[in-house]
Parts: sequence; structure tokens; C-alpha cells
Amino acid sequence: MIIRCIDFETTGIPTPEDAHAIVEIGWADMECDDSDQVQIGGENSFLCNPGRTIPFEAMAVHHITNEMVKDAFGNVGMISDPPDDYAAIDYFAAHNADYERQFFKTDVPFICTFKVAVRVWPDLASHSLQYLRYALNFGVDIPSPHRAGPDAYLCAILLAKIFEAKPDLSIDDMVRWSNGPALLPRCPIGKHRGKAWDDVPTDYLEWIVYKAGDDMDKNVKANAKHHLIKRPQS
Repeated sequence: MIIRCIDFETTGIPTPEDAHAIVEIGWADMECDDSDQVQIGGENSFLCNPGRTIPFEAMAVHHITNEMVKDAFGNVGMISDPPDDYAAIDYFAAHNADYERQFFKTDVPFICTFKVAVRVWPDLASHSLQYLRYALNFGVDIPSPHRAGPDAYLCAILLAKIFEAKPDLSIDDMVRWSNGPALLPRCPIGKHRGKAWDDVPTDYLEWIVYKAGDDMDKNVKANAKHHLIKRPQS
């Protein structure tokens, strides 16, 4: 079984008004055999010319400049899935895979290591990839976080840590969890940030579900709705 862990650096977060585009693609392949032995290949990446100016806000995250991509591979906004290229790939994986999937159309199943990690280690203070690399002691030196190759490689190590921590967890369960909202253990926003959902007042849950704007994270809204429905109705 081959799982290709991927990461994209982009010009920004896609919106209905602005699709944005990819500036770098990174990947690292994980091979799992029948005896549950895992081998992780090296990191790979290449730059992409997004066909547009990279905003300073995006540069501040990944440090990829317009000069760096001017002669790179042509405009990549949405990648299609050529079957011959991916015939050997059984699964894709990414940390916060919902983001990558906005740029990547494929029928190959996806594993979101963020959504899985939240369920495997619910008591950790954060589940960002950079937090997890230290909290779970990845034991590797990555000189360039927030670049596509290194982050894809860290995603592969995280997935190996998940296999180690939960050997009975099936790939099918990971895919199922990845296709739904993240099961957040605590409220991650506002004045009730860090509280267990059971301790968040009902009126605040109602605000998240019914009054917060469209820019509210869909995982936060889904969790608030779930816990609101669980409460006794007055």
C-alpha cells in the first residue's frame, strides 16, 4: 500500500470570488507492507508559476517570492487526476486536507492527518503540524517549515506516529473521519477559547451556528451545532 503525503503552498485561501493558485507542490511517499512495516521516502517538491502576483501575506508564510517562480512550471490553479500518473497511489494524505482538496481533484481517497490526530490525541493543546512535530517527538530536523516538501515529509512522519499509537485503527476509519468535520475537543475561538464544549454557554453556541459570518471555520460551526443539538431543549 502506498500513501502519498502532499502539501501545497499557495497564493492564498480560495474564495468564491478568487480561486487562488499553487506556488509549490511537495510530496513524500509512505509504503506499508502486510506486516505493518512503514517506510517513508524522501521529500520532493517543485515550484509553480501561479500566473499572478503572490501577495505579501502569502510570502510571509512560505517565503516564496515572485522572482522564485517566474520561470517555474506553468499556472497551476486546480490539478486534475490523470489516472496513469497515480495508478500506484492507494491513498493521499495531507494535514488539513480540506485545504489541499480545494486545489486537487482526484477520486483517490484522502486521509486528513489533522482530523485523525484530533481523535487520537484529544488532550493536546494544539494539533497543528508544527506543534505535533515537537509534542510527539518526530526526531527530525526540518530547516524550512511552511515549505511544501518539508511539510509533506512531516505529514508522513505524523501518519507513521498515528499507525504506531493506534495499530488497530483502520484506514477506512481514517478516511471516514477525514470526510467529515474535525471532532474538536475544545472550543477554539473567542472568549470561550480552550473550554470543553460542554462548558460553553448555549447562547454562544447559538451565535456560532446561526449568527457567525460565512468566514467562520466550518469545523467550528459543525462542532457547535453538534453540541447544541445534544443539549436539553428549554
